[in-house]
Amino acid sequence: MGLAWNQRVVRDAVRTQLWPLPAGGVALGVALGVVLPILDVRIVDDLPDALAGYLFGGGASAARTLLQTIAGSLITVTSLTFSLTVVTLQLASSQFSPRLLRTFTRDRLAHITLALFLATFAYALTVLRTVRTTADGQEVVVPQVSVTVAFVLTIASVVGLVLFLAHLAREIRVETMLYHVYTEALETIQQVLPKRDSPAGKDMVVPKSPANAVVLTAGSSGFWVSVNEQTLLAAAVDADVVVCLDRLLGSSLVIGTPIGVCWPCDADALDTGSWSQLTTQVAAAVTTGFERTAAQDVEFGLRQLTDVAIKALSPGINDPTTAVHALSHTSALLCELAGRDLGPQLLRDDRGTVRVVLRRPDFAELLELVMTQPRRYGAADPVVLARLLSLLAEVAWSAERPEQHQATASQLGRLRDTIAAADFDASERTRLASLATCVQQALTGHRTPGTRSLQGYS
Repeated sequence: MGLAWNQRVVRDAVRTQLWPLPAGGVALGVALGVVLPILDVRIVDDLPDALAGYLFGGGASAARTLLQTIAGSLITVTSLTFSLTVVTLQLASSQFSPRLLRTFTRDRLAHITLALFLATFAYALTVLRTVRTTADGQEVVVPQVSVTVAFVLTIASVVGLVLFLAHLAREIRVETMLYHVYTEALETIQQVLPKRDSPAGKDMVVPKSPANAVVLTAGSSGFWVSVNEQTLLAAAVDADVVVCLDRLLGSSLVIGTPIGVCWPCDADALDTGSWSQLTTQVAAAVTTGFERTAAQDVEFGLRQLTDVAIKALSPGINDPTTAVHALSHTSALLCELAGRDLGPQLLRDDRGTVRVVLRRPDFAELLELVMTQPRRYGAADPVVLARLLSLLAEVAWSAERPEQHQATASQLGRLRDTIAAADFDASERTRLASLATCVQQALTGHRTPGTRSLQGYS
C-alpha cells in the first residue's frame, strides 16, 4: 500500500506540472530536425515515384520561406492561444474557486497541444539551418522529406488548435469542472481508503499515548501533502517506538510545531542518537508543499466542491443552481465514503504490533466539512436547504454504522434549527419539513413513497 501511495504522489506531481510534456516535445522536435535531414540525403533518391510526388517540390528559397513561416506562426499561435486560455481560466476561477485552476494544469490535452505546437516550432527552426541556397556560396541543399514533415506537423497543429479550443470551451463549464473534481476525489477515495469487510466494520484498538510520550515536530512548513508509510514504519521499528501523528493530511504545518507524539515500546527512554535519527526519518516521511493535492488527501475533493458551493452562494455571484450541483457531487462522494474504512490508520510490524498511528478523518468530520458553510451561507435559500436535506437523506440510506447515523442525525437537527430561524413562507416550510421527515425515516430504516419528494433538488 505504501509503495502504491508513493507512486500516486509522484504521478500526481508530474501530471500537475505543465512543462514536462512540452519540454519533451521541444527536445523531440530538435532531435528530429537534426536526424531527419541527414537521412533525407540518403533516402530521397531511393523513394518510389508515387511517394516522391507528394514531397516538397520547391527550391531552397521556397523551403526557407515555408520553414520561416511555420516557425514564426507557430510560436505566435502558441503564445496567443495560451495567453487567452490563462485569462479565461482566471476569470472562471474567480467565479467558482481558485483551486479549480489545478484541474487545468493536469489536463492531458492541454499538455499534448502545447507539446505539438512547440515541437513543430523547434523542428522547423532546426531544419531551417540545413537549407542552403546559391547565395550562401555553397551547394544547394533542399531536404525535401524534412520540409514535407514540417508541413504535415503544421497541418496537425492546426487540427490540434481547433480541437483544443473546442475542448477549452467545454472545460471552462462549471459542470465539467465539478465532474473533474468529483472523479479525482473518487479515485483518491478508492485508492486510499479500503472498503469495510462487513457492515459492522472491524474493531481497531488504537494505542493510547502514555505519560512518557515525546512530542514530534514538523520538519518543514507548508501543507501536508503526502506521507511515506514505509519510511515511517521502518523508523518506528528501528527505534522500537510507537509513532502517532495526530494531524490530518492536508493540514497546514509549521516547522517546529507538534504534529504527533511517540513513546518507547519498553520502559527505557530513547537515547540521544536514536531520538535524533527518529526525528530525521519522521521529517523525511512527512512531505509538505505549497498547496493541497488529491494524491492522499481524501478531504481535498470535498473541500473543492464545498468552495464552489459557497462561492456560488456569495452575493456577488448569487448562483444557487451551481451550489446545488456541487452538493450533488458532494453527496455522491459521502455515500462512497460511508462504505469505506475511516478513522485512524494502523501500521503494524512483522509481528503484528502497532507501530504507527496515522490520523484520518472520521465520517462526522467529513459531514461537518460539507455541511457547515453551505448551511450558513445558504440559510436564506430554500432550494439550497432542500438540497442539503436531500444530501442527508442520501447519506442516511448509504450509512450502516451507528456513528454515521448519529452524525447525520446531529446535522439534521442543526439544519432544522437553521430552517426554523429563517424567514420562509408556509409553503416553503411545509416542503422543507417534508424533506426533513424523509431524512428521519431514512435514519430509522423506513423508506416510504414520500421520499419521492427528494426529486427536483438533485
